[in-house]
Amino acid sequence: QNVIAVGLSSSVYLWSAITSKVTKLCDMESNVMVTSVSWTQRGTHLAIGTAKGEVQIWEVASGKKVQSINNHHKRIGALNWFGPLLATGGRDKVIFQVDTRSRSNYTLKLVGHSQEVCGLKWSPDGQQLASGGNDNRLLIWNLHSNFPIFKLEEHKAAVKAIAWSPHQAGLLVSGGGTADQYIRFWNTCNGTLQLSVDTGSQVCNLAWSKNVNEIVS
Repeated sequence: QNVIAVGLSSSVYLWSAITSKVTKLCDMESNVMVTSVSWTQRGTHLAIGTAKGEVQIWEVASGKKVQSINNHHKRIGALNWFGPLLATGGRDKVIFQVDTRSRSNYTLKLVGHSQEVCGLKWSPDGQQLASGGNDNRLLIWNLHSNFPIFKLEEHKAAVKAIAWSPHQAGLLVSGGGTADQYIRFWNTCNGTLQLSVDTGSQVCNLAWSKNVNEIVS
C-alpha cells in the first residue's frame, strides 16, 4: 500500500509515500501512549500496542477499530503478523499468539523471557517465531508449542533487531544492544551459530533485501 504508520504520543498517523499526505488514523482514550504498530502483510489492517497492554486492530480503509485484545498488563513493545496470526510481546515478559479470526483471546501463551520482550518476527513460512528480550536472549518457538525449541544466549545485550532470510530457510539474523554490538547469523534448523560480526555499535534494526542475498543494518 506504500503507507507508513507512525505512533506519536497517544495518536497514530499514516503517511502515504505516493502523495506525501499525512492523515490521523486514531487517538487512544485517556491519552494512553502508543508503544508499537504493525501492518498485516496485505496492508489492510493495523495492530496498535499501547502502554497499558491493550492491542487494537484497525481496518484502515474504513478508519474503524474492529478488535480489542487485552492479554497483557504492561506495555506492548513488539507486534508481528503472519496471515491472521498476530504475535504480541510485552514488558510483562510474556508472548501471546492471537488468531484474529477466533473469539478467544489467544491460542498460545509463551513464557520464556525473564525481562521485557522487545523483538518478534515470524519466519517466512510461519512455522517458527523468533523473540528477543531485554534479558539478552533470543528464543525460537515452534508454531504449535509453548516451549522454546532453541534458547540462543550469545548476545550480551538486549535483542531488538531480528530478521529472517527470505532466500534461505532457517537462516535468522539478530543484533545486540550497546553492551554487545554484534550481528549474529543463526541456523534455526539445528540452533547453531553460523557467523558473528562486530559492528562497533548498538544494532537497533535489521532488514533483508527481497531481491538479493544482502542485509542492511
